[in-house]
Amino acid sequence: MQVQLENTQNAESVIRDADFASEVASLTRALILVQSGTSVLQQANLLPQNALSLLQF
Repeated sequence: MQVQLENTQNAESVIRDADFASEVASLTRALILVQSGTSVLQQANLLPQNALSLLQF
């Protein structure tokens, strides 16, 4: 009975660890996508400002 309990606990631990790793990977991916999108928007906002600067000279 004790061995069965230990095996069940070990199996649950492996599942939790795998789920945690998967969630961390998903979160990391989402953060990279958000940062990439933010960077693209920042660069797009600079284009009109740069064009205006060129016209002012």
